[in-house]
Amino acid sequence: MDHHRAGGVYQPSAGGFRPMAGGPAPANPQQGGQPQRTRVMPIPPGQQPPPAGQPPTSPPPRGYPPASQPPFPPVRPRRRRLRPGRVALVLFAVVLLLIGGIWIYLDVAINRVDALRDYEGRPAGGQGTNWLVVGSDSREGLDAQAQERLRTGDTAGKRTDTIMIAHLPDNDTTPTLLSIPRDLEVNIPGKGRNKVNAAFAIGGAPLLVQTVEQFTGLRMDHYAEIGFGGFATMVDAIGGVELDIQTEIHDNETGATIPAGHQKLDGAAALAFVRTRKSEATPRSDLDRVVNQRKFIGAFASEIASPHTLLNPLHLFPLIGAIPDALTIDAGDHLHHVASLGWSLRGISGDRVITGTIPVTSASAERIDQAKANRLFDALRTDKPVTNDMVLR
Repeated sequence: MDHHRAGGVYQPSAGGFRPMAGGPAPANPQQGGQPQRTRVMPIPPGQQPPPAGQPPTSPPPRGYPPASQPPFPPVRPRRRRLRPGRVALVLFAVVLLLIGGIWIYLDVAINRVDALRDYEGRPAGGQGTNWLVVGSDSREGLDAQAQERLRTGDTAGKRTDTIMIAHLPDNDTTPTLLSIPRDLEVNIPGKGRNKVNAAFAIGGAPLLVQTVEQFTGLRMDHYAEIGFGGFATMVDAIGGVELDIQTEIHDNETGATIPAGHQKLDGAAALAFVRTRKSEATPRSDLDRVVNQRKFIGAFASEIASPHTLLNPLHLFPLIGAIPDALTIDAGDHLHHVASLGWSLRGISGDRVITGTIPVTSASAERIDQAKANRLFDALRTDKPVTNDMVLR
């Protein structure tokens, strides 16, 4: 824009326009040198010159609106979207916390008993890990209605319908699940000679463990016990256990009947299946019963370890709720020991576990075949393979 207006020049120091008197301003005589130049500032388009004596207003910085316009609206922060990776990480952390909480709850809530006590003459530890697994016929916690539904009978006291040794080797030898017939006659420390299940009735878990250790020479590392009510509750919690029943089973004592064929057993039927020994389907009495017990334990362990149970809240959480009241373990045992046992026994149905009964001399299962038994116990103690001729099927 032309800075000369009506014969004058706009000079801020002079308070506005100053008329030009025939040319440039004279030089200061006191300072000498070149004449003083007047700085001329342009007037923006559309802006009036300031009144005389008032300095002009500087234009606003570039990018900002004029003073007459409202300021820019506030900038809204961008909404940060959760990335799929972060969502997955959060869900994974929640699942870990849930699993950890359940694990701690179960480990604290499970019943415990001081079963593995030291005593003079106790066998030294061998290779592998030995569990003594006991099924108790205790009616504790069962009301009259529950006893009638489960057909437990009115027998008082606490005995063992199931006694097993589970051997988990340290090497690649196949795990072994070995049944001990409850009528097997053995020496009970301090009580003389009697049936092995009498040790449990007389002195509970500690005396039973000592009795088994003495006549097998195997040191027990862990102990697990489950009662009538807990057994049935756990079976019902997972929706039952599928089994193939070869021949109809009718228990002459309890009156329970299990039809032949592939079927899913609920808690009451499962209890009848593992207890029955007086039926046309069990001519070998206790020897056939222990076979059924091992068969059911294998199917039960596989069912618990299946995705159908672990990924189904309708089965998993009832099972978690049933375990503390159903299971009793040694005072030094923890949940990870039980989990290791269950994981190993899941292979019974797939022949990944050797199963059998301590060799006895007759179908009554009262006398042990000591020569065969010694070979069997030595193999278990040293983690050597257990062959078919060492056990009864």
